[in-house]
Amino acid sequence: MNYNLSYLRELEAESIFILREVAAQFERPVLLFSGGKDSILMTHLARKAFYPSNMPFSLLHIDTGHNFDETIAYRDQLVEKLGVKLIVGSVEEAIKKGLVKEESGYNASRNGLQTVVLLEELENGKFDAAMGGARRDEEKARAKERFFSHRDDFGQWNPKNQRPELWNLYNGKKHFGEHFRIFPISNWTELDVWQYLAIEKVDLPSLYYAHKRPVFRRDGILLAANTGHINRRPEEEVFETMVRCRTIGDTTCTGVWESEANTIEDIIQEVATTRMTERGGRADDKRSETSMEDRKVKGYF
Repeated sequence: MNYNLSYLRELEAESIFILREVAAQFERPVLLFSGGKDSILMTHLARKAFYPSNMPFSLLHIDTGHNFDETIAYRDQLVEKLGVKLIVGSVEEAIKKGLVKEESGYNASRNGLQTVVLLEELENGKFDAAMGGARRDEEKARAKERFFSHRDDFGQWNPKNQRPELWNLYNGKKHFGEHFRIFPISNWTELDVWQYLAIEKVDLPSLYYAHKRPVFRRDGILLAANTGHINRRPEEEVFETMVRCRTIGDTTCTGVWESEANTIEDIIQEVATTRMTERGGRADDKRSETSMEDRKVKGYF
């Protein structure tokens, strides 16, 4: 395939510049890692930004306990390969401690419970900057974010009070107890991500490639039926079909897509021609019209 290499290298240079700014401005930054393609891209860019030295960030994974097995296997292999420190914040442990309450019912999910665990881990680690792979093209609330996004001492975000970012100048000044969320790949699109991963030959979890899996349909979304984490209604019938993930998260809200794309070139072609948004298969975004922004205001990434 023919890619716009000069444009992809411009995106790469912008992201690397921001990663280096984070290392220069903050004392204890951390890179949030979910096992999804965007956090994998972020980790790859961080390696390039500081090569031949090791990247000066630990990885932080907020583990709901309802992950795809493939995600955890990939995460552990990558951490061993890179030789970086992995910090795991456990939603399961937070439930046991009474910090959060498990949802019940057919639509129960632990996705929203991640916020409390994330804020606790940032506090425990004294992290003053948390980098993640959110992109502006994903969702309208994420389109409002700056590269350096300020959070108050409660970890909350005010979308109406953000700092200007002119001439590649980023303001990381804060008061004690506050922190920043950093979004180095804000200007990338889903297609940009896939094309860059292709030219860089980055290994990815098998979930992103088409494979046969038992699924069931709920509210127009296909959900994996063999994870053991979702309560099915009596009328929700299981069937097998070829599917893949476009995003990866908690199994209770991560929809899968019917697809035959089993190479990265096939995926790029599919993404380039689809009319469905990347997060169109995320059940957590459908709880209300402002679900993502509501979660972000409270501290969600």
